This record gives sequence, structure tokens and C-alpha cells, in this order.
Amino acid sequence: MSRNPDLRALGKKFKVQDFLFEKALFLFALGFAAVLVGIFLVLLKESSLAFKEIGILKFVFGTEWDPDEDLYGALPHIYGTVVTTALAVLLATPLGFGIAVFLAELCPVRLKTVIGTLIEILAAIPSIIYGMWGLYVLVPLMSKYVEPTLHEIFKPVPVLNELFSGQMFGTDFFTAGVVLALMITPFIASVTRDALSVVPPVLKESAYGLGATKAEVIVKVMFPFAKLAIVGSVILALGRALGETMAVTFVVGNYPQITVHLFDPGTTITSTIANEFGEAETELGYSALIALAFILFAVDFFVLWLAKSVFLSKVRKYRL
Repeated sequence: MSRNPDLRALGKKFKVQDFLFEKALFLFALGFAAVLVGIFLVLLKESSLAFKEIGILKFVFGTEWDPDEDLYGALPHIYGTVVTTALAVLLATPLGFGIAVFLAELCPVRLKTVIGTLIEILAAIPSIIYGMWGLYVLVPLMSKYVEPTLHEIFKPVPVLNELFSGQMFGTDFFTAGVVLALMITPFIASVTRDALSVVPPVLKESAYGLGATKAEVIVKVMFPFAKLAIVGSVILALGRALGETMAVTFVVGNYPQITVHLFDPGTTITSTIANEFGEAETELGYSALIALAFILFAVDFFVLWLAKSVFLSKVRKYRL
């Protein structure tokens, strides 16, 4: 018995549609990869003069940055980027998790939508607004109250007494880390809340039936179930913090130095580029700034790759 010609024609039509749909998605992915490779090549080309004249190792590990003397060392900027990002992630992760747990399990129904919307609005606020708020509100509070108090608290504690000390002007590594933490907390909170909200009720009810407390259900049932999304939220926030520019520029102090004191001014790669790009007078100075951007690109890529390939792989091996 022969097949209906209409069915054969419809089958061919579906095959063509599937083929075109698949190739269109492939082109989208390929186009995105091409853009990424293009950015890499442009940054490498424009920074080649600095790497050639100064030397890659000397530029990366150099500690002196003086455009007037055409001296360029990237290490203080890399150090500042790593310190402020680490501070931001350390502060934002528990705060974001706490907000997410409250919204998913403890918040009254009437307030869930309101608070959730406010969190999403915080994530959409431009970074320059965070920077201005940090400069005019947070910096005076830090210099007058927060940093002197932390200095006195940790003064008797070895190691921490060195970390929580410095000039305490308010424009420093610590303030920059706090501002960054406030910026990335909504990302962690939103993604984690959504992940916790899709935990099957039967898992929670079974745990409650076995006598588990609410805290035990959250820690031992909900978090392990949503672990991949939760870790992903932290990685997303990490990428956001590494590349932040304007908010950090306002409050970090913009002084290239390597110091263990969190209350001393410093700088980051992005803030240096923002401050000096329009004033670069020599080809070497311009190339050095592009080289900083290239290093940030490489550091960002390496950190995110390391987080996903190493940390996520360990999380996947963990079983509920």
C-alpha cells in the first residue's frame, strides 16, 4: 500500500524546516564565537607594541605605572582587580543565598512579588549610579564609622589586623569590594531563588515527614538539589564583578599599588583604562592600556573556565 502523497510532501517539508532551523541556530552560535575571537585578535594586535617594547613578563609583573615617564607595569592593576572581585564574591555570596532562601521558603506570599521585583530592579541599575551613591554616601560612612570600627575590632588578631588597616579615607579596596558586592548580590539572589523554587515539593515533604527541621530541609535537601544553578549564579556574579568599571572607578582611589591593607587606595584594570584612555598621548601608552584590556580578557576567561571546569565538575559528582 503506497503512502499518501500529501503525507510524503509534508514529511519533506518538515525535514527542510528542521534542517534550516538547525543551521540557523548553528550560525547564531558560530557568529557569537566569531565575535569573541575577533575581540581577542583586535586586543592582541593593538597591545602588541607594549608587549614588544616592554616585554610580556616585564609588563605583567611590573609594579610601576607612570605615563609621564612611559613606564608601564600591570601587576598593581591585576592585583586590585583580583582583590576587589574576591571581596565582592565573599560578601555577596552569603547575602545572596540568604535573600534567596527567604524569598523561596520564608517570605510571606504578599511580599514575595514586591521584594523579588525590587531585587530585579537592583540588578538593572546602571553601574555609574552605584558608583555615585558609593562616592557620596558609602565613602563618608566607611571613613568615619565602618573602617575605624573594623580596625579596632581586628587590631588584636594576627593577620587580620594587617588586612583591616590602612589610610581609611573611604576610597579604597574595601569600599570598592562592598560596592561590587551590592551590585552582584541581585544576580546571585535571583538565580538561586529560581533554582530553589523548582525543588519538587515531594522531596521537602518527605524530609519533613522524617522529622527534619526547616533549616535541615533547606541545607540538606534544597541546596543539594539546586547545586548546579546555585554555583552557576556565583560564577555569573564573578564574571560581572571582574569586568565592572564605573562603580569601582568612583570609590577605589585609583592609585596603583600593591598592599595587604584593605583600607588603602588602589586601582583595577578597568578603572585605569577608564581614567587614562582619553589622555593617552603616546603610542606606547595607548598600547599599554589595550594590553591591560587584553590581560583582563584573558584573566576573565581563565577564571570562568577554571570555575566551570574544576568547581562545577566537583559539584556534579556530589550526590543528594
